Amino acid sequence: MSPSHPLLRIGGPALFVLLWSTGFVGAKYGLPYAEPFTFLALRLAVAAALLAGLALALRSARPARPAQYGHAALVGVLLHAGYLGGVFYGISLGVPAGVSAVVVSLQPVLVAVLAARLLGERASARQWAGLLLGVAGVALVVGPGVVSAGSTAPLPVTGVLACVVALAAGTAGTLYQKRHGDTVPLVWGTAVQYAAASALLLAIALATEDLTIRWTGEFVAAFVWLVVVLSLGAVLLLLLLLRHGTAAGVSSLYYLVPPATAVEAYLLFGERLSAVSLAGIAVTTVGVALVVAPARRREPAAT
Repeated sequence: MSPSHPLLRIGGPALFVLLWSTGFVGAKYGLPYAEPFTFLALRLAVAAALLAGLALALRSARPARPAQYGHAALVGVLLHAGYLGGVFYGISLGVPAGVSAVVVSLQPVLVAVLAARLLGERASARQWAGLLLGVAGVALVVGPGVVSAGSTAPLPVTGVLACVVALAAGTAGTLYQKRHGDTVPLVWGTAVQYAAASALLLAIALATEDLTIRWTGEFVAAFVWLVVVLSLGAVLLLLLLLRHGTAAGVSSLYYLVPPATAVEAYLLFGERLSAVSLAGIAVTTVGVALVVAPARRREPAAT
């Protein structure tokens, strides 16, 4: 099945959004029982070991040059240690999941602006309209929760700054992966990413945390889900999508994550969706469709 097949062109992004959106749910279940950097360091170490075992079993190609290991390690530090570490740390300090989603949802706009300069990816007027609609839609989805949270207690400044760091790291990691990661073997490259990110997170945990984990049933369930579904399934799918699409187009899928998370929170925790949030889901969907839909080719005029 070719990458242009409709099942992959539509089903791949839809599956990525569905899987990635469960990350906030997993964080909500797991973070009460482990500190954020300890949690992530262990999660990524296990994921790296599993991927290495899978690569050996499949006899997957290894990076051929030392530079490829370096590219993979840097992407891992940015996409996993930086992005996930910032989000998890922010949530652990009390930043609502909706607020962190708003902050990191600015990534598609940053990627689109920087990709035009660094990768030569020119966004059309339609795509820019879609990017702006995506921002507006995400704000509508999580806005009621942000307002209510702000009315009861101020947001932790350090936690918000951590989310900003996550935004910057995720943007840089996406652009770097698109520019330098296409030639790195997928499975081994991702294993290297996780190993590098885990090493950095472990160093941070040793310096700032006590490495204590309470192995409750909820934590184990969250840990297994985040390792298998997120760190293996969703991230491999993300890297595959980046190989076959533009950085801006793939990043725009992040717009759909907060709406999907809002629906999951309603189904799992009974958190009700307001009419404004439902409108935001619709606006966000239209915005992403404008960004990722292929441009129509103009037929040559008859002579």
